[in-house]
Amino acid sequence: MADQQIALIVGAGSGLSASLARLLARQNVKVALAARDVGKLASLAAETGASTYACDASRAEDVAVMFSGVGSDLGVPSLVVYNPSYRSRGPLVELEAADVRRALEVTAFGAFLVGQAAAREMLAAGSGSILFTGASASVKGYANSAPFAMGKFALRGLAQSMARELAPKNIHVAHFVIDGAIGPAGGRADDRLDPDAIAETYLHVHRQPRSAWTWEVELRPWVEKF
Repeated sequence: MADQQIALIVGAGSGLSASLARLLARQNVKVALAARDVGKLASLAAETGASTYACDASRAEDVAVMFSGVGSDLGVPSLVVYNPSYRSRGPLVELEAADVRRALEVTAFGAFLVGQAAAREMLAAGSGSILFTGASASVKGYANSAPFAMGKFALRGLAQSMARELAPKNIHVAHFVIDGAIGPAGGRADDRLDPDAIAETYLHVHRQPRSAWTWEVELRPWVEKF
C-alpha cells in the first residue's frame, strides 16, 4: 500500500519493543526492527513481518547505514522509537570510567544520532513522530546508579529540546518516563507495567492531533510509590 505507515524501533528486544512491534503490525504499520544482535529478533520478525537491521546506535556509521537500509527497503519512517540504554551499577568511587562512558554513549549519544537522522528525514517528508523511552532515572537519580541517571537525564533534555524545536515544523517528539519495572506481556502483577499497555500509550501519542500534543508521558503501575 502506497500510504502504509512505516515504524522503526531501535534497540528492539523481547519486552516493550516486542509489544510495540506486534501492536503496530496489527494496525497495518510496516515495522523495522534494529538491534546490535539481529539474531535475537528472528522470531519477532517472523511473527510481525518486520524487517531487521543490525545497528549499534552509539556509532554514527551504523545509524547512517540503518536509515539508508530502511529507506531503501521500506521508505521514510513516520514513527521512530528509541529504546536502547546501558546500565552500570555500583558505588560512585568504584565505577569504571569506560562503563560510565558506554552508558552515556548508548543511552544519550545514540539517542541524539538516531533522533537527528530521523528528524532530517521527517523534515523532508513534512511530518513524523520520534519517541524516546526514559525511566525512573530520567527524573530521579538513585544511589549506586549514577551512570544510568546521567544517561537518562541527558535523554530527557534531548527530547525536550527537540520537541520545542521540531513541533512547529510538524515533527512530534515525546519522552516516556517508565517509572517502574516492566513485566511480561499480559501480566497481572500489580507492581509491574504491562508492556502491551505501554505500547498502546506510545501509539496513542503518535496519533495525537497536533492541536494537543504532549512532549512527555509518565507511566507507572498503579501500586508504585511516587
